[in-house]
Amino acid sequence: MTKKITLTLLHTNDLHSHLEETSKIAGYIGEVRRRTDPETLIVVDCGDFLDRARMETEGTMAAVNRELLERIGYDAALPGNNEGLSYTPEELDRIFSGTSVPFVCANMTLIPTGHPPAWMVPSLMLERAGLRVALIGLTVPFREYYELLGWEAGDPIDALKAEIARLKPEADVIVVLSHLGLRTDKELAAAVPDIDLILGGHTHHLLEVPLIVGNTAICAAGKFGAYVGHLELEFGEDRKLARISGGSRPTEEMAASEEIDRLVAAHRERAGSRMGRTIAHLREPLELRIDRESTLPTLLSAAIRTMTGAELALVNAGQLLEGLPAGPVTEERIHAICPSPINPCLIRLPGSLILKSLEESLLPEFQELEIRGFGFRGRVLGTLCVDGLEVEADLSRPPYERIQEAVIGGTRLDVHREYAVGTLDMFTFGVGYTALKEGRDIRYFLPEFIRDVLIRSLNDVRLIERSKEPRWRYSGPL
Repeated sequence: MTKKITLTLLHTNDLHSHLEETSKIAGYIGEVRRRTDPETLIVVDCGDFLDRARMETEGTMAAVNRELLERIGYDAALPGNNEGLSYTPEELDRIFSGTSVPFVCANMTLIPTGHPPAWMVPSLMLERAGLRVALIGLTVPFREYYELLGWEAGDPIDALKAEIARLKPEADVIVVLSHLGLRTDKELAAAVPDIDLILGGHTHHLLEVPLIVGNTAICAAGKFGAYVGHLELEFGEDRKLARISGGSRPTEEMAASEEIDRLVAAHRERAGSRMGRTIAHLREPLELRIDRESTLPTLLSAAIRTMTGAELALVNAGQLLEGLPAGPVTEERIHAICPSPINPCLIRLPGSLILKSLEESLLPEFQELEIRGFGFRGRVLGTLCVDGLEVEADLSRPPYERIQEAVIGGTRLDVHREYAVGTLDMFTFGVGYTALKEGRDIRYFLPEFIRDVLIRSLNDVRLIERSKEPRWRYSGPL
């Protein structure tokens, strides 16, 4: 008679290069591994385990993240949007080719071949204690972005149904590794009843205990390594899944792994050495203000307008965390003050919405707005700094009546006309200055981040001189 079997499943998601918390998770997984039969243990990650805002990741081309996955001993990992959109497919090949960790994703293929890269498979069948565990990966399909990088992002439900049809005859349990967000996970559970378990991510949701939708358990461990998922999957003598128990456990009091801490320290030293090179030398400081136009974000705006060929550019000052002093500027310094993995874009936008955004940028509730996600790694939104545009504002007047004049190319802004506007991709998601989401004919500039554009501008003396010229003229109380 077949005996009852219990599998231990540990899962993480949205670590975002929070390396200190990852070290605690590594210590916890190591502890569980020491007291658990390896034939009954599975360890998986559900995407966004890296983040280029972290210096160790940026300076080692994600080698620190790859080695962490390997040292911790993940049985499978799902690429999230932070992996798929932060690097080109060629860069990802260099990062992950030959890794001991299988990457699983069923709804992503390369456009030139129609197949996934060599380091990724649609699904994986693990054998544990005589049971066959099917792992199917699904990631959020940001199609416009992915196509520019050479990926075909397919419909997750279609991909899932195809994989289940192929795997179900042989699988004892079907587990979906999802980087789709909680709402979509619920939709998957309702639409595809053959799923036993969804391990989620992307929307940074924390489920301290499993959420049951139909016949499916949904679990997720929050964000940034503050929790680790620990589940027990109990199978009856008939090899059928009888019960899922456990949930997310806080890592705050967990002990870090000394081995992982040493690994991270070595990569930090390597990253510092690589990024310590001087990339520009400034004759004068470039200042930053959040509440008024200032030289550094105006320079970034001018550089984005030049790059995109726009009539004007709008950039929020909060993309930058500090100004730059005169003297040498290193790559590490630029990464520290401009950490967001945000791309330039070009949109067509009516003058009325440009005017609305300019009005909003004068208000403290927008300047001081704190934003989380959408690629933004700054602290607050900040005012709009502009190029190709001259604005007069009377701050003594009521909100939304302060712009007295706006001139583009020597002509007064026409509220009925569309303009080509260089700006930032995060605005197209409807965050911050939400009128910018209404832009059409969007063209994203990938794979460059805005810090790459800024670095080039620091070596353009003419652009720097131009950035000192005021675009905004204020009257009334300052």
